[in-house]
Amino acid sequence: MIRNGHGTADSPKKLGPGTKRAVRVWCDGCYDMVHYGHSNQLRQARAMGDYLVVGVHNDEEIAKHKGPPVFTQEERYKMVQAIKWVDEIVAGAPYVTVLETLDKYNCDFCVHGNDITLTVDGRDTYEEVKKAGRYRECKRTQGVSTTDLVGRMLLMTKAHHSSRELPSEYREYTDSFGKCPRSHSPWTGVSQFLQTSQKIIQFASGKEPEPGDTIIYVAGAFDLFHIGHVSFLEKVYQLAERPYIIAGLHFDQEVNHYKGKNYPIMNVHERTLSVLACRYVAEVVIGAPYAVTANLLDHFKVDLVCHGKTDVLPDKDGSDPYKEPKKRGIFRQINSGNELTTDLIVQRIIKNRLEYEARNQKKEARELAVLEALKKREAMAEGAAMQVESSCEA
Repeated sequence: MIRNGHGTADSPKKLGPGTKRAVRVWCDGCYDMVHYGHSNQLRQARAMGDYLVVGVHNDEEIAKHKGPPVFTQEERYKMVQAIKWVDEIVAGAPYVTVLETLDKYNCDFCVHGNDITLTVDGRDTYEEVKKAGRYRECKRTQGVSTTDLVGRMLLMTKAHHSSRELPSEYREYTDSFGKCPRSHSPWTGVSQFLQTSQKIIQFASGKEPEPGDTIIYVAGAFDLFHIGHVSFLEKVYQLAERPYIIAGLHFDQEVNHYKGKNYPIMNVHERTLSVLACRYVAEVVIGAPYAVTANLLDHFKVDLVCHGKTDVLPDKDGSDPYKEPKKRGIFRQINSGNELTTDLIVQRIIKNRLEYEARNQKKEARELAVLEALKKREAMAEGAAMQVESSCEA
């Protein structure tokens, strides 16, 4: 059980007489297949100031510089807005970050992870703001990337369900996804995610329900946490004046039992962080039972249980997992108005497999070119320093 607050990030600090103005921070990106790595970047950026503005690139810009996005721009805009550390989004933000953009939105500086983002012609998209000293860096979240998630879907592997050594087929995929014959980029490559209690604490705000709150329980896999989930949770959030939404996440084995194939795509630790980052969720129960039992309802003092329009499979004994809340008259089915499911996302990926592989090949080639240029520059600087030292000794 993880408490996550009432869904919104802390509001910008109120300024009293004689106090400094609020620090406004800018972040931008594609935010394609928004995952907890993106959320962690935005969490770190928000901690550097008082108000976070996030620019999200449109489909045309991404296709030009990077390749086809998995999600549409409208889907990506709504997904980013649902992250609890985001105060404001700018739709259709330019791919190259310039001082004019920061000034337009009154931002003091921009924040990006410690990887590199390049234009189609291999230029650093943050070059101008770096030179002006209005650039800050945060730690990139190891073990997750759009590349890795796409790989899991294409291979239909269950390697992500455990911490055991990756099978040979998955290692071959991660080694060849970029297919650059020389070496591999540290930014495009895949690494393994390691969950820690500290990471969960960073994502969870720990607020408990207060008198007058309506406690609403929802449960599911919440796999590849996407716009369909966000639309559902938003509708649930609107059901009460003071909603306190508890999300129950099923263990990987449970999800695999009722979904089959290689589901879930993300393991329970990854799914936990993804849900915790959502502004509509107040609390997460890790390893929630498939059936919503009387014990669970009484323990959390649940007022309402909600489920979407997706099919509900019977429990292992053939019973309805929502029998108890229906018996109590507190069950409600919610139409989110969004038809997107995890299955449909996988279908999108498989349909566009060659395009995604080509995208990563080009991306990694550009990154390697930059790495080689940096190494040459460092070698030249080191050589010049040694020459100066030799001259001084002479």
